[in-house]
Order: sequence, then structure tokens, then C-alpha cells
Amino acid sequence: MSLSIVKSVLSGGVIEIAPRGEIDVDTAYEVREAIAEVLAKGRPTRIELNMRLVTFIDSVGISAMVAGFQTAEVSGVKLVVTEPSRFVHRQLWVTGLLGLFGAPEPYYAGAPAPEVLPGA
Repeated sequence: MSLSIVKSVLSGGVIEIAPRGEIDVDTAYEVREAIAEVLAKGRPTRIELNMRLVTFIDSVGISAMVAGFQTAEVSGVKLVVTEPSRFVHRQLWVTGLLGLFGAPEPYYAGAPAPEVLPGA
């Protein structure tokens, strides 16, 4: 399986990077490049790496995420993971890196959307 990456501008100057597919030795560079490209175009308030559609990630993919986190941090931008698939969540937990990326809860298809309180 290949990897595709969609970048979106969210409210508040947040950039979402949403990979889809497998992040492995053959595709990990694409994640690093996507983060670097966002940072080269400006300074977003935050980068959200939406991992909901990632079906597999290996150690090289995890390393690419850490490198992206470090690149963003040097630029003064916070990079967080949002909606990790169960597989990605488990890999981040096993490697002890879940907290580094904001300790996101795993994405469950069909789960109700989190309730947003007024004024939150």
C-alpha cells in the first residue's frame, strides 16, 4: 500500500497534515517532507498530524514523526497527533512517545464526536 498526504488549513492558523496508508521505510520521508513544507511556507500556530487513516507505521515512520516534532519545535511550533488509529496509538504507547505527541486518545470509527462545551 502507498501513502497519500492531505494538508488542510483549520481555524486559528492550525495546519492539519493527514497521512493515509502505511508509513514505513519506503514512505516515512513523505511525512518529514510534509511537515518541513508547512514550516517553510510560514509559522502556523500548531500542526496537527491526523493519524486516523494510517493503517501501519514502523520504527522508521515513528522516527520521521519524532524528527518532524523536533523540526517544528525548533521553529516554535507545537506538533501534536490527533485521532491516531488504534495501531498508531499502540505503537506510540509501546515506544513511550504517546505523551510527546499530546497523549491523544485512539480514534474509533463510529464513536460519537467529543462534546464541545460553549465557551471552551
